[in-house]
Amino acid sequence: MSEWKARRFWKAAGTRPADGGWEILLDERPLRTPGKQALILPTEALAQAIAAEWDAQTEVIDPNAMPLTRAANSAIEKVRPQFDAVAAMLAEYGGTDLLCYRAEHPEELVRMEAEGWDPLVDWAATALQAPLRITHGIIPVRQPDDSLERLRAEIDRLDSFGLMALHDLVTLPGSLVLGLAVLHERLSAEEAYHLARIDETFQISQWGRDEEAEATARNRLDAMRSAERFQQLLCKS
Repeated sequence: MSEWKARRFWKAAGTRPADGGWEILLDERPLRTPGKQALILPTEALAQAIAAEWDAQTEVIDPNAMPLTRAANSAIEKVRPQFDAVAAMLAEYGGTDLLCYRAEHPEELVRMEAEGWDPLVDWAATALQAPLRITHGIIPVRQPDDSLERLRAEIDRLDSFGLMALHDLVTLPGSLVLGLAVLHERLSAEEAYHLARIDETFQISQWGRDEEAEATARNRLDAMRSAERFQQLLCKS
């Protein structure tokens, strides 16, 4: 038996103002989330970009080709009802941030990490007023409570859509500092991705590439780029 697939039933996708933001129309029919909630977007730019994803669908709908739609659905159905829990989970990355845990050797890797990560740790200390301690090896280091509180405040100022964007920008590289740096436009998502992969890149230079691991890494980069674009559209009118 062949797998059932949703098919395009509309001629055109559009947008219109709605209470609290903008909504997507499929032939004048308001688009809803998979859970049948109203899909109200905070900016016209995001609404237009999501409408473009739906307009680009051919006969068979491909959910994988609609990352903005998926993110908006998740912001409404998953992040909004458990905002505090999601925010707390992301804040925990600050206590064990990737950029604070450095290799002890070899010297080349130690140098690569310092050159790539020190500027971001310095940025967190100055721009976010959240100085963090650095350790080498796997010995845990306790971060200053004041710094963790300031990092948490950066998270708490977001709404559910912004938190959705930050989620992937933090969890995929494993660093709250990198995620916030992209949010503040200190870095691009691609730059954050490459900084998070310094150890992996070094290992590849020593032992060669693994095709399966590289495919997973490319998917991670695509997801981070989508999260960055989602965030940028939230900042446009």
